Amino acid sequence: ARGLAGLSVAFGPWAGGGVAQANEAVRQRLRRGPLPEMDPGLAIQALSHALEGPDAHLALMDVDWAQFAAAPTPFLGDLPDVVQLAGELARRPGADNTDMAEGELTRRLAGLPRAEQTRAATDLIRACAAAVLGHASPDAIDADRVFSDLGFDSLTSLEMRQHLNAATGLRLPATLLFDYPTPAQLAGYLRAELLGDQAADESAPPVPVTTAAPADGEPVAIVAMSCRFPGGVRSPEELWELLASGGDAISGFPQNRLWDLEGMYDPNPDHEGTSYVRGGGFVHEATDFDPGFFGISPREALAMDPQQRLLLEASWEALERVGVDPVSLRGSLTGVFVGAAYGGYNAGLQAVLQGTGGLEGHLMTGNATSVLSGRVSYALGLEGPAVTVDTACSSAMVTLHMACQALRSGECDLALAGGVTIMATPGDLVSFSRQRKGLSADGRCKAFAASADGMGLAEGVGMLVVERLSDARRLGHPVLAVVAGSAINQDGASNGLTAPSGPSQQKVIRAALASAGLSPDQVDAVE
Repeated sequence: ARGLAGLSVAFGPWAGGGVAQANEAVRQRLRRGPLPEMDPGLAIQALSHALEGPDAHLALMDVDWAQFAAAPTPFLGDLPDVVQLAGELARRPGADNTDMAEGELTRRLAGLPRAEQTRAATDLIRACAAAVLGHASPDAIDADRVFSDLGFDSLTSLEMRQHLNAATGLRLPATLLFDYPTPAQLAGYLRAELLGDQAADESAPPVPVTTAAPADGEPVAIVAMSCRFPGGVRSPEELWELLASGGDAISGFPQNRLWDLEGMYDPNPDHEGTSYVRGGGFVHEATDFDPGFFGISPREALAMDPQQRLLLEASWEALERVGVDPVSLRGSLTGVFVGAAYGGYNAGLQAVLQGTGGLEGHLMTGNATSVLSGRVSYALGLEGPAVTVDTACSSAMVTLHMACQALRSGECDLALAGGVTIMATPGDLVSFSRQRKGLSADGRCKAFAASADGMGLAEGVGMLVVERLSDARRLGHPVLAVVAGSAINQDGASNGLTAPSGPSQQKVIRAALASAGLSPDQVDAVE
């Protein structure tokens, strides 16, 4: 507009420290593509010619014309050199035709039984994924593993989408690999998009559609339990044996948590930064975990709060105890309700974790309280509500209340409900010690005894599997107990934030009795 010269250059990727160098996956993708990285010296020389030339805008890039010619784009299809090169490549013996002709997958699937249709689509997806990731064989691609775990990032996900666009003739969304995160799930989607439900094998069992119907007022059955508790308890049966035998689960501090065991103890309750307690109820095996079983890398597992790890184990075991294969629940309306609080794992071990390299990206999801319930839903593919509850000591009881409400309202047809606490740091021990008589000096509760001198801190995980009583009886699941009713409330403005309110406790007990349809004289025990 001012009569001065201007030059706009559209650059291809530069080698030697250019933008493309920032990410190894991007760099490898460019090397496989038709626009490899430019030699910087040659690019600078070309730019100097462009500055001296008459053009106001131009594109400057290195091009692998053989790749473009193998599948000409409308932009380049009319260039004489590209047309000639495409013809030469097509006439070569053994020319590579990894991309199917448009609609070829539809023709391959037509007439096959449903199971074989899905298998053929899965094989195509695995072959495409192997090609995009640079594997020599589709055998390297697990059909049930999440694409991100296989090594896909946003760039290679788009490349995969382009391969499948060509193979199917569909216009697939850019979010394809996020919406259908495993080859097996993606195969089912492509089969349905290409052939529709009319192509299903009539002899095959119908795909279950999970819907939950409201059932107001129906009792809820507890059909399974699992737990990890102090004293080496790893099952409900072992917990009962501990109680029945009068065993003692209290022990000294754990040796595997990088605590300053000598420096943190001081018998003086007024000494800051220390605790006058030397014991508690600890799950010493909280560090034990098999990440590969849940499809988690060792690096991600190291950054995960042990509470997440224990919840995965306990949830899986609880479902097995009711006779349900956890894998079979993928896509179902199964809810997960977890009572928990921030455990301080990443804060206590941050220096150690960040010193190991590459863990920072996992620290957020590995330690977020919301992910405690979400991790279980993600690992098992559950699509019901996933809620983490922190109401302090009542958290696990509140999750059972919420699970029952969700089952009765139709939000889910099966639910996991429970709680977890692991003390990754000694912070609670120190805080309660400042309250002088808050903690028992020997770490043991002595409820209803004249020798009672405070509470003992302990940890563990417990999970219940709950469902509507009618469903439990119909499916032949063991009914361990029935929740007839429940209620929750809050004190409101009471005599101090942590002070209990007698009238509020009376109100919630009356509400629970009304919910269960019981009168006080029908209650045999109160805890």
